[in-house]
Amino acid sequence: MSAASRARKLNPRLEIVVLEKGQHVSYGTCGLPYYLSGQVADPEELVVYTAEFFREKRNIDVRLEHEAIEIEPGTKRVRALYRGAQPIVLEYDKLVLATGGAPELRILGTNLSNVFTCNDLAGAIRLRAFVEAERPKRAVIIGSGYIGLEVADALVSRGLQVTVLERSGTVLEAVEPEIGERVEAVLAQHGVRLIKHAAATTIAGDAQHRAVAVQYGASGTEPADLVLMATGIVPRTDLAAAAEIQIGPTGAIAVDERMLTSRSSIYAAGDCAEVRHLVTGKPAYVPLGTTANKQGRVAGENAAGGNARFEGVVGTLATQVFELAVARTGLSVATAKQHGFQPDAASLTSTSQAKYFHGKPILVKLIWDRTTGRLLGCQMAGEEGIAKRIDVAAIALHARMRVPDMLHLDLSYAPPFAPVWDPILIAANEANKKFRHS
Repeated sequence: MSAASRARKLNPRLEIVVLEKGQHVSYGTCGLPYYLSGQVADPEELVVYTAEFFREKRNIDVRLEHEAIEIEPGTKRVRALYRGAQPIVLEYDKLVLATGGAPELRILGTNLSNVFTCNDLAGAIRLRAFVEAERPKRAVIIGSGYIGLEVADALVSRGLQVTVLERSGTVLEAVEPEIGERVEAVLAQHGVRLIKHAAATTIAGDAQHRAVAVQYGASGTEPADLVLMATGIVPRTDLAAAAEIQIGPTGAIAVDERMLTSRSSIYAAGDCAEVRHLVTGKPAYVPLGTTANKQGRVAGENAAGGNARFEGVVGTLATQVFELAVARTGLSVATAKQHGFQPDAASLTSTSQAKYFHGKPILVKLIWDRTTGRLLGCQMAGEEGIAKRIDVAAIALHARMRVPDMLHLDLSYAPPFAPVWDPILIAANEANKKFRHS
């Protein structure tokens, strides 16, 4: 919808048609766990604009329950099905693919009636309705990524016993060990059972087609009244691949800075498309709402005849796990090594406010290149002031700053908000000491 809206703003005369397989457009996906917990009372509160708004106020022909099933680049046609049955054929001059990402569902039993995802509004509505009507006692969450842990928080607030199965040895992909330890500690404090190195293999069901347990590893079994699939997001590329549109090395649709695909009149944006990582300079898959909206605006402007460009991202994100906020930007030590850097790191714990305000502890870890001193990444965990500070590091990454350059950043100070020496400046000072002696 950001692509359609941008195209409309640039050219009031365009005919713009949007095909949407589901029944909702333009809603806050990141708010879904908070709807599940009840912090957001009504699903309509998450809806930014309705299909009717786009039709009436922006003259955008939004067609709900229309699933695109084939693209014909040679004839510039899209074939679709209305409500799964009625065939539709549309012609286009320019086409924008915004098919998004889909939950990764690779294990047996995901079709059982009490197995859920929380990646779209319809799925969240279905999950909350089940929790409120059936009153399940035990939930098993497969995956300890951002969605998995945010939903764990929501289900605990609903009174459920929650077990999280994680196939690897760490929670939250690409977080540093110090950050992961904080996350694991807060999960334990709130009664969430985390089982690591526990790759789920099968969801076992009963005669009523309901999940009763999740099997993992060689012989592990965890009973369940509710199962949430939070195993990650994969780009929806089947439609593009069938049209012989190039798929990039990440598995998402390859695009240039203008969001143009390998087909001259077809653009792609959002969770189905690759993005350039500004630290590595290489294609990356970063399925985040902030990235998707920016890409959508660029794709829509160019589809309408403009010449916009999207340079890329540094991969900034934040999440809340109970009272603990976690944020990261740029590369971890492990990913920096994978991309050919020689990373070094410094971590420390400081406070979010002046000492006499009894601020909360903040763990900061800076990662830089040992050869050049260039900042490569930053991660943080704490109960307050995290988002403010991770954005400082993100801007430093965009500016390709070196660790010595960060020492004199003029950051805001007032006792209720920060100590005189902000935690990120203290971390930069420690990093610079190590860099000078490396």
